[in-house]
Parts: sequence; C-alpha cells; structure tokens
Amino acid sequence: MASPLPSNPANGITQSEAFFIEDDLRHLHHGSVGNEKELHRRSVGNDTNLYRRSIDKERELGLSAKQLGENGGHNSADDLLEAMGYTAELVRSRSTLQVAFMSFVLASIPYGLATTLYYPIAGGGPANIIWGWLTVSLIILCVAASLGEITSVFPTSGGVYYQTFMLAGPWYRLIVSWICGWAFVVGNIAITLAVNFGTTLFFAACINVFESEPEVGIFAAEPYQIYLIFFAITLLCNAVAALGNKWLPYLDTFAIFWTFAGLICIVVCVLAIAKNGRHDAAYVFGEFDPSNSGWPAGWSFCVGLLHAAYATSSTGMIISMCEEVQQPATQVPKAMVGTIVLNTVAGLVFLIPLVFVLPDQTDLFNLVSAQPTPVIIKSAIGSSGGTIALLLPLLILGLFCGIGCTTATSRCTWAFARDGAIPGSKWWKQVNPKLDVPFNAMMMTMIVELALGLIYFGSSAAFNAFSGVGVICLTTSYACPILVNVITGRRQVAEGNFYLGKLGWFCNIVSLCWSALALPLFCMPTYVPIVPEYMNYASVVFFAFFVVATGWYFVWGKKNYRGPPTHTDAVLEARRASLAVGHQQKL
Repeated sequence: MASPLPSNPANGITQSEAFFIEDDLRHLHHGSVGNEKELHRRSVGNDTNLYRRSIDKERELGLSAKQLGENGGHNSADDLLEAMGYTAELVRSRSTLQVAFMSFVLASIPYGLATTLYYPIAGGGPANIIWGWLTVSLIILCVAASLGEITSVFPTSGGVYYQTFMLAGPWYRLIVSWICGWAFVVGNIAITLAVNFGTTLFFAACINVFESEPEVGIFAAEPYQIYLIFFAITLLCNAVAALGNKWLPYLDTFAIFWTFAGLICIVVCVLAIAKNGRHDAAYVFGEFDPSNSGWPAGWSFCVGLLHAAYATSSTGMIISMCEEVQQPATQVPKAMVGTIVLNTVAGLVFLIPLVFVLPDQTDLFNLVSAQPTPVIIKSAIGSSGGTIALLLPLLILGLFCGIGCTTATSRCTWAFARDGAIPGSKWWKQVNPKLDVPFNAMMMTMIVELALGLIYFGSSAAFNAFSGVGVICLTTSYACPILVNVITGRRQVAEGNFYLGKLGWFCNIVSLCWSALALPLFCMPTYVPIVPEYMNYASVVFFAFFVVATGWYFVWGKKNYRGPPTHTDAVLEARRASLAVGHQQKL
C-alpha cells in the first residue's frame, strides 16, 4: 500500500519510515479525531524532523526490542506498559519456566488428546491419529513462531487484538482489530467451555468403566446429570483461578510433574499388560480406514485433524498473560514455541502405545459416550479398578487445564474491555485489588459459559460445536496479526528479539494456509449421512458471531471504540530508561 507521506530526501525520510511517522502522528493523541487534519499538515514539517531525530537517537543508543527484552527487568516492563498508555495493574510474578508450564497446561497433553480421540478414529484410525497429530503439531509450530515474533514487539495482555491494531494501517485498523478481538474473546470462552465440558463427558465415561452388566455402564449420564457436573467443574475452576491466583504458577509447575508421572504409568502399564495383544508397527503407522466417517478418504483424514487442532488451539492464549510475566518480550515467545515442541513429543509418547492396543475401530466409533480412551485403556488393562487408577491423572489434568483456560480467558476479556470494546467496560475492566485478578471479567465469562452449556439439553453433539467454534475463532484471531504483518512487509517485527528473518516468512505463509483450511474444515460434521441431533453446529455459531460482531461494530463500536492508546514519544523514553537500567545491571 502506498505511503500517505511522500519520501522527503531533504529530511532523510524513507517511504517506509514516512508511513509509520504519519501513522504515529495520527494517533499521538488517542481519540482526538478533530486534530487529524492538523496533524497531517504538520507531519511533513517540524514534527517530521523531530520524529526523525528521535529515531536517530534511538538507533545511536541501540534501543531495539531485543535489548529491551534482554536487559529490561520488572520495572522496565511496567514502565513500557505505562508508556503505551496502560496502568500496570497486575503483578508480574511468572518466570520463564512458569510461563512455559502454564502454556503447557493450557494444551494439557495428553488430556486434550484423550477427550477428542473420537475424531481421528472416525476419520481413519491409526494413521489419522499418529500422522495427523504430527502434521498439525508442525503447522502449529509455525503459528507459534509467527505469533512469537509479533509478541516480542507488542507484549501486552491485549494479545493478538492489540498486535493487529498496531500492525495495521490507520484506515482499516479499527474494524480489523475489532473483529480479531471479538474472535479472540469468543474463542477463549468457547475453548474454556469445551475443556470443562470435555472433562465432564470424560468423567462420565470413566465412571462407566465399571459395568452393571457386559458393555452397560453404571452411570446413565442423563443430560441434567451431565450439566450439573459441568456446572460444578466450571465453578471449581473459577474459584481456584480467582481465589488462588498467587499460587497458580506453583500449580502449573506441579501439573508438569503430575502429567509426566501419569503418562509414564499409562504407557508402561498399557504396553506391558496388553491383555488383548498388540498390533504390529505396520498397523500402528499405516492402517487407514475412512469407512466409518462416510467421507472420501482425503477429506476424512482432514476432518480427523480436529483432534490435534483442538489440543493445540490454546497456543496464542498465553499471550494474554504478558502483563503478569517478568520479561514478556523474551519469555512468552520462547514459551509458545518451546511448549509446542514438548507437546509434540508428549503427544506421540501418549498416542503410539494406545494405538498398539487399539480395539476394533467400528466398536469405538459406535460408542454412545464418544469417549474411546477409557475403553481403550480398559481393554488393555482388563481391570476396572486399574483403568480408573490410570485415568485419574488425565481427569486431574483436565481440571488443571480448565483453571488455566479460565485464567487466560479472564485476562483477554479484561484487556479487550480496557480499550472500551465491550459494552459495560467500566465493570469488566476493573481489577480486584485483594485478589489481583479481573474478577468481574472472570465472572462474566463464567456466566456466559454456563449459559451456553444449556445447549446440551437440545443437542448431545454440543461438545462438537463448542470445540469447533473455539478452534475456528482462535484460528481466525491468530491469523489476523500474521496476515497484517505479511501485508505490511514484516517491517515492525524486524527489530524484535524473536525475529526469524526469511524463516519467518515461511512460518507466516504456512500459518495463513492452515487458517484458510481450518475455517471450513472444522465446520464439517464428523461423519455422513448426518441427522439434526448429531450435526456440527460450529458453522452456524461462527457465522452468527461474525454477523453479530460486524453489525455491532457499525451500530455501537464505530462510535464508541477507538482502539488501544498509542504514545510514541513516551514509548521511546521508556525504552531509553530500560536501556539505562540494563547497562547498570551489567556494570
């Protein structure tokens, strides 16, 4: 796109710099629409020269985002946040490892894979399970790297919404950041809902490893029973997230050891006992049977990818924790990428043994509970008591995941409300000083989740819609800043401490291609032919969201929403101060 300011050789202004000068001057006084014409007139005069000198001074001092991330400490991160126009209201209590641990808990491998194993079993079986997980993990690694580059430059709790606004041009930044922000908030809520609902369904399936007679469980799992369990789990997750905030980093650390201890127990017991025998490697890595889904083979494999996509959809949710991290510009990008690598390995360690002892695929596909993992483990162990003992780590991990998702969802909702994008934002943007959490925003999202859970009374396939909408909305929100970054030539991430150069281009393109595939893919039903009660209503919900969000922008947002504040001069001063702190620390 052409720069609104022409290049000025006399002043030494390049065309790309002129674009950002005009953009920053236009938003120097946040919300001051009436001064835009005057700012445009002055931008080619003295203010341009002053801005140019400011850039020169910054370059002379070496004030790059990389130095800020390496040298800036607790105070410099808060100073930079305040320079951006925000007050530091949350305590920066998380270290690099604690951020990585929370990022791991948000995905909660192997729990996330256990609750959605039905999708690849319907899609094709062993090959869909193993190669689908590996394929999606490599793609999501590109997404994490792409978001990491951007987050290293814009480390705030606004996450992808804030990043989209700052990267986009002034003529379209408001509406695109509005859509991105709402997709991010809705995606967070839907994924949190799906996690808690998935834990509920998984819990019911675990109880039914005890049978009143062959293949008949002891728990009827009526809709009202399922909803009450979901209600209790949601309340528990919100209570822990709200009342135990200062202990959450330690809970996340404990969850890591709990996960790998449970994973080792499952792998060893399943492979060692294997009551019904083991398949050979050719079956585990090569068997593909799409007959259960009714889709053509290629499309059936793709529909089965929802299993892996759901487990990795939380990749960008950790960005909402930036304002509780000591050095977010360096810690959060590393945590996102490192967690994907760890998740990939942990997922393979969990899935491969299960496939070695996999029962008949058609029997698993026909399960009323649509939760094959308890059945697979019981088939291998041969004991209901032993099965429950091995499933307990997954159930507890599901609660850890729900707590983590609840925490991240409250932060992204609070950050979006802070910039006036949610009606009634004066309530949702408040931080409870005693609890050190955005308690009002957390309670609002909890009420929305409980209300949406009532859909289960009308459709037993509600979990499909929750997980599908969560993946679609989060994928859309991740794609927004990546797409805008590509459109603008990746100029603003070049000085970040996580800049990937040409590899970044590759990661960006892969991420955008995945987004284009995922949006229609995860709106599809798992199998055909389909009946109304088993339809995947994710497409309906997502379309409704898009229409409502866009319509609400023109009805209310266009008048009331001005996006996040931008204060270029103050940010430069904050960076100078942070550099001085860094030099003192070295001395």
